[in-house]
Amino acid sequence: MSKVHLRQRSTVTVFLRCLAPRTLRGRLSLVALITATLLMLVLTVAFNAVAQHRLQHQADDELRTRAAAVATTVDTSGTTVRVLETSHDDLLDANVWIYAGRRLLEAPPAASPLTRVANALAERGGRLCVTTDIHRPLRLCSHPIPGGRSAATVVTALDLSPYRSSANTLLLGSLALDAVMLACTYALTRLAVGRALRPVRTMTDQATQWSAVASEERFGSMRHPAELARLGSSLDAILDRIRTLLRHERQLTGELSHELRTPLSRIIAELDWWQTRPRTADQTRATHKVIADAAESMRTICDTLLDDARGGTLTAPGTAEVLHTLHRLTETLDVPGHLTVSTDGERLVAGAPPALLERIVSPLVANACRYARSSVAVHAYRAPDGVRIDVIDDGPGVPPSFTGQLFEPGRRADPRDGHGGAGLGLPLARRLARSAGGEVTHAPGHTPGARFVVSLPAG
Repeated sequence: MSKVHLRQRSTVTVFLRCLAPRTLRGRLSLVALITATLLMLVLTVAFNAVAQHRLQHQADDELRTRAAAVATTVDTSGTTVRVLETSHDDLLDANVWIYAGRRLLEAPPAASPLTRVANALAERGGRLCVTTDIHRPLRLCSHPIPGGRSAATVVTALDLSPYRSSANTLLLGSLALDAVMLACTYALTRLAVGRALRPVRTMTDQATQWSAVASEERFGSMRHPAELARLGSSLDAILDRIRTLLRHERQLTGELSHELRTPLSRIIAELDWWQTRPRTADQTRATHKVIADAAESMRTICDTLLDDARGGTLTAPGTAEVLHTLHRLTETLDVPGHLTVSTDGERLVAGAPPALLERIVSPLVANACRYARSSVAVHAYRAPDGVRIDVIDDGPGVPPSFTGQLFEPGRRADPRDGHGGAGLGLPLARRLARSAGGEVTHAPGHTPGARFVVSLPAG
């Protein structure tokens, strides 16, 4: 195919696409209109064909009736054919030809062109009918008259103009009816499709509104037709996924802000302390080191939480020496002097990276320091299934009624207790421990204060 033909075909395709309706309502209405047009066209052609056949049959019946009436005036009983005179000769002789064999006996006056057609019918013999157009449409039929020694043929003619006029009237009437039917079909289709799509438009607007505000409303509680019910179920599933993603996003944002608060506070405190008065070079280097360590801690926090948010499992597995990691954690946290870190005396290695171990234990230590009255103890020891770390304080403890909600994000036993916190530390610690194959639990029987246990696999 040449480039010219391809360009022309592309132009026609673009033109047809421009003519096609852009809305589903318009496309369905156009399909219904085209289908109805084809159906009405077939019905109109069939109806008019049957009507014309019926009118021609009526014309032939009229010609045969007239021929039978003329045949009663023809005598074929003798040796010759004789035409008898009657009182209605003028009426019977109008457009009538009588033949004796092939010899013309009588013919209407001033009918020479039709006489040639009548002669041809008489020569062929039998019952025949033909249609001719000589100044006007005419129908001619031959009617043989049997006799004893002689035979005759009567040919009659009929003007088809009234029948053609009736056929044209029927055709115009059917076309007008087709136009009215097509207009009604298009209008009713657009109306029906519009009413059928109205719930879809409403559901779309509601889904957009609900997804923007993370609403708990769903389409499953509403009554819809079967097709729309399936659409509603699909939209409900999408809304649930959007709500889950938004919840995870808010949770990740809250956890990042919760974990980054401590190193950011250290940076701000060091900068404020450094700016209050001139410092020596050693003090400036010490301040820089504290800020660098806090920044590194912030990067580690971001990497750990983002890795957990992406897959929920460790992306960089490793091991950590428990005692060294706990001492480093107490150095980075703003902890009171009554916090003690201890082990059973043996070297403990946990099956989790040091950064992850810090993020697991850090919220527990921060909570213990926040609520403790006089002492906080962090004790690590070996267990049959790995390594355990106990974080114990002598504070008010966890109310028994709140134990079931302790690890739910955003929940606090008493938000008005005067302590800061967003209720995100404990859920984060448990989720990170589980990502490493461990667990964080609360020991409800411990008194006074609270005891949290971190269980991790051994390294």
